[in-house]
Amino acid sequence: MHNRLVHTRFETSTAIVLPGTGSDAQFAQEAFGQAFDVVGLTTVAVEPDPTGVVRSYLGALDDAVRAHGPVVVAGISLGAAVAAHWAERNRSSVVALALALPAWTGDPTGSPAALSARFTAGSLREHGLDRVTATMAESSPEWLARTLARSWASQWPALPRALDEAASYRGPELDRLARIDAPTVVVGAVDDPVHPIAVAEQWARALPRGVLRTVTLTDIGLDPGVLGREAVDALTAAHDV
Repeated sequence: MHNRLVHTRFETSTAIVLPGTGSDAQFAQEAFGQAFDVVGLTTVAVEPDPTGVVRSYLGALDDAVRAHGPVVVAGISLGAAVAAHWAERNRSSVVALALALPAWTGDPTGSPAALSARFTAGSLREHGLDRVTATMAESSPEWLARTLARSWASQWPALPRALDEAASYRGPELDRLARIDAPTVVVGAVDDPVHPIAVAEQWARALPRGVLRTVTLTDIGLDPGVLGREAVDALTAAHDV
């Protein structure tokens, strides 16, 4: 009964999740699938096309609305930026938004995530996938190294192109976020230098119905599903007000 009530509040049975830069549908599913399932939402985690990541995300969102009507939209990092842009332009098609680990607002120039993506793209072109993956694994938490090794291999050899596309993607401006009227939760990691918590705070303040939830990288490493649980908890609480 509880699930049916929450489902009615969401007015949809479908949630679309967009992965972050260089990531994949499997991680997006791990992050949001279980939490959405608990409240009666079927998760459609989008597999990025590395030859046109943003295009593949926008196409998947448009296809989902044609098939299901208004949907819940979630995104991680780059996926959060694309989700926010799409939601602002398609407000009648968005039931609720979950934006996890936003990386920058507006111009990406100089942001840690964009700099990292460009550096990694250059390294991949110069040294190849195996060497760069090994170097990444040496300096990353085990869970992140495992996740990226899988997704990078699946997107090779177009991976450098995907990283360059992400690094040049203009994030949502604050005045654009202010036009989104759907209930929205922004989930930020307080200890993530690549996705600064200040960006998550900025987005949450700009969104008319925005709520901020915070996690740590350790939390995500232990269970990526913490992103989905924080999002669903905030969104259901907003429905209960």
